[in-house]
Amino acid sequence: MIAMCPNCGGLNNIPKERLNNKPNCGKCKSPVYSGQPINMSGTQLTRAIEKTNELLVIDFWATWCGPCKIFALAFKQVAEQLEPKARFIKIETEKEQVISTKHNIRSIPTLAIFRNGKEIDRISGALSAPDFTNWVNQHI
Repeated sequence: MIAMCPNCGGLNNIPKERLNNKPNCGKCKSPVYSGQPINMSGTQLTRAIEKTNELLVIDFWATWCGPCKIFALAFKQVAEQLEPKARFIKIETEKEQVISTKHNIRSIPTLAIFRNGKEIDRISGALSAPDFTNWVNQHI
């Protein structure tokens, strides 16, 4: 599995059987997985989509969006449960307008799943934690 370090952006080739062993980045020695969503820039997201083969679950959100704020807790809870089976990423659409436009984000929250450089599913609107877990598990 090719995984991107959330600290330095380094790419790490981690055998699947070692994913649950809390691997550290080969470049900066920071943990590759923290069980927490990662706030990324558009550039970082593009690199993750293009260079990793992780299941990337992306929450496109905004600070002024009430449903986004409510859903943030569910997103965090599911990230804690499912990482490293999936990588959970947050993109703030107001700060990252170019990447939001590139991915045709029209409403928020929008949740998108990518694997191997391709978007494989998308849903708009906030979900409950159980519904969100079920949706992500369909792609693991």
